[in-house]
Amino acid sequence: MIAKLMYPVVDCPDPAALAGFYARILDWEVDAADPSWVWLTSPAGERIAFQEAKDHRPPRWPDPAFPQQFHLDFEVDTREDVERARGEVIALGAEFLHDSGGEQKGFLVFNDPAGHPFCLCFGQSS
Repeated sequence: MIAKLMYPVVDCPDPAALAGFYARILDWEVDAADPSWVWLTSPAGERIAFQEAKDHRPPRWPDPAFPQQFHLDFEVDTREDVERARGEVIALGAEFLHDSGGEQKGFLVFNDPAGHPFCLCFGQSS
């Protein structure tokens, strides 16, 4: 091993707002002491950083002219769970983009409020 992963860093126009969006999905703590570099921290200590990018150009999934840059996958157990989660993330400001169509295993794609795609996956562990 050359190195170990420290944490992902997400460029966005408003780090505190985007960290708050993901905090509500994960129930993690936001540290916005520096508004240009905001931390999201789990109870176990895992971290995601959100960095201000004043000229951020959001991706337009699946348009290759505006690539996704990165995405996060979140896991729920079943199709029923992902449907419940769909409503919750939309209420937080996500935009629904795509349903893979699976009944036992699949994923839904959304944009977060800054335009980054993320997936709610289900049936992946079975």
